[in-house]
Amino acid sequence: MAKQPKTAMTRALQRRENIAGYLFMLPSLIFFLGFVVFPMFACVLISLTDANMISEGMLGNFVGLDNFIKLFQDKEFLEALKNTFIIVVVSVPTVCAFSLWVGSAIYKLKGPVLSAFRCIFYLPVVTGSVAVTVVWQWMYNNYYGIFNQVLGPKGLGLIQGRINWLGDERFALWCIILILFTTSVGQPIVLYVSALGNVDQTLVEAAQVDGATDFQVFWKVKWAQMMPTTLYILVITTINSFQCFALIQLLTKGGAGTNTVMYHIYYTAFKLTERAGHFGYANAMGVVLAIFIGILSAVQFKLAKEK
Repeated sequence: MAKQPKTAMTRALQRRENIAGYLFMLPSLIFFLGFVVFPMFACVLISLTDANMISEGMLGNFVGLDNFIKLFQDKEFLEALKNTFIIVVVSVPTVCAFSLWVGSAIYKLKGPVLSAFRCIFYLPVVTGSVAVTVVWQWMYNNYYGIFNQVLGPKGLGLIQGRINWLGDERFALWCIILILFTTSVGQPIVLYVSALGNVDQTLVEAAQVDGATDFQVFWKVKWAQMMPTTLYILVITTINSFQCFALIQLLTKGGAGTNTVMYHIYYTAFKLTERAGHFGYANAMGVVLAIFIGILSAVQFKLAKEK
């Protein structure tokens, strides 16, 4: 009987702690619900309407799946979708492979040298996208850009005359991919350096004693322990590649074969004056893009678990 008051006090204390915890979480929860969950549901709802700038209220007339049917008959959207997939297919593997290679090369370095390499590779990540874009725009300039100067007749002689890198459909998309690559490798390199430093060395030494080669040690021991880090890098890089917008907006505005789904969503919602900003159609693009990202992320999780 004497234990009942103590149990009641313990439950009351736990209840107060839970309430305090939820109160601390409340601002973040309100932000999450207001700026993540609600927009998601609103996007799906608006995608089923013909809402635009001149429709009454936020929603226009209900059109069902008409927007989604039109999407896959829209040559501009299909072209943007193709460009987006090219960016993802090229940038994601190259970013992961290059980051792993660099991380493997520098993780054994000590002190200031390792810190210097981390800083160098991570600098483009923390630098503003506008500042980075301005530098690359100067490098790609037709007349005094460093690429035309170095590769031209007065330099290495690899190209004849000046190339309009951002205006030529043969090069523009690949120029965007190059910029995206350089701004995406910083975080994966830092993560791989940390993951390699946390590999269980006893397993590595045991494999070496058993006669495993360096490649076998890496593939069978180190790579398996780094799989959670690799999965995170794959998913984040994939999402960032699908959402490529700032580079397109600042450099090409979707021209020269560089239109992507994200830029096409923005263009359709706010720039198509003949349709007074087709919000419903643009939201349908967003839903389709989210579905593609979700499917590809699920595939990556599945493959990582099999490893």
